[in-house]
Amino acid sequence: MDKFTRKTSFEQWLSPISSTKLEELVEAYQLNYYTKKLYIASFLKLLVFAQLNETESLRAVSDTLFSDDLQKATELESISFSQLGRRLNQVPTEVFQQVFLDLVAQIHKKTHFEKRRKMTTPLKIIDSSTLPLNLNNHKWAEFRKTKSGIKLHLRLVYLEKGCSYPDKAVLTNAIEHDRGQLEVLVDDKECMYVFDRGYLDYKQFDRMTDDGYFFVSRLRKNAVTHQIEKFHLPKNSTVLSDEMISLGTAQSRAGNEFRLLKVMDSKGNELHLITNRFDLNADELAELYKSRWAIELFFKWMKQHLNIKKFYGQSEQAVHNQVYIAMIVYCLNVLAQLGTNSSRTYLQISRLLKAAPWKSAHIWIRKIAGRAVP
Repeated sequence: MDKFTRKTSFEQWLSPISSTKLEELVEAYQLNYYTKKLYIASFLKLLVFAQLNETESLRAVSDTLFSDDLQKATELESISFSQLGRRLNQVPTEVFQQVFLDLVAQIHKKTHFEKRRKMTTPLKIIDSSTLPLNLNNHKWAEFRKTKSGIKLHLRLVYLEKGCSYPDKAVLTNAIEHDRGQLEVLVDDKECMYVFDRGYLDYKQFDRMTDDGYFFVSRLRKNAVTHQIEKFHLPKNSTVLSDEMISLGTAQSRAGNEFRLLKVMDSKGNELHLITNRFDLNADELAELYKSRWAIELFFKWMKQHLNIKKFYGQSEQAVHNQVYIAMIVYCLNVLAQLGTNSSRTYLQISRLLKAAPWKSAHIWIRKIAGRAVP
């Protein structure tokens, strides 16, 4: 980040959102045609500010423009909640998705993702989380008799030192099974994939193995397996057993051999892990699977600190747009951390920004970087 800037803290935090990219999207989707006041750039700034501050409704978002500083930042003196609602329903989700992906590309660059991919095998974690919706207001999102919901299928790039970030997302109705999204989320042969037993699919495991994708997942304890070979474990290993197996019954058996590890979790429960990777030792593979908790922490962070419990709109497009705005906010916090080499958590970065969004940016940058403010 700039060592000195005349921007406010909020403007500096928001600066990774490319105005050029946004203008291209505006032109491609004709977003500002027949628009007199609520242009996309202003709308995006206002929604991101609302997500950052966990503003609970569009009526409350409209009221935040009472602030002179926010008026200056968004170039809006006022806007009605009904106009905000119409805009949220009209903007194609692909627009916010592209903004999100552009931020992901910037994170890739700052974390040297391409360079790491040539030297090691980056870890990507796949999981999903259900976001409940009101049945009366969201009948399109069928789930159960008493409630509606959507499901966020996510792929998280896992890095050491606490830096993890989403790099691909798929939104479906909550009734959709996780297995159907595995093929969409697995697309890079230079990575190692970790996912839970919700994605258990023997045919898909065969396809991934045949196509050269590596994975480690959890296997149900009642799965039918046949031992082919048992591997020796060192005395200090935390793994209970390590075997090469065939998977499935005679009628529906997987065509490839896999590796079955039995490990104990922190609560004393025995877990069965399956992988198609044989070059790593058993303890390394067990540690890879433990990394899956990073995505659980990501979902917990989003639900606790971003506004995706109460949705501003009732349409599918409005709901999906709000989820992507939430992930944009998360990525902006990641870029703020990376840009200052800060040891602050994303929550601390958010709190410091919310405490003084209109102060000079260099004060905020110094604060999150842990340097004294002159």
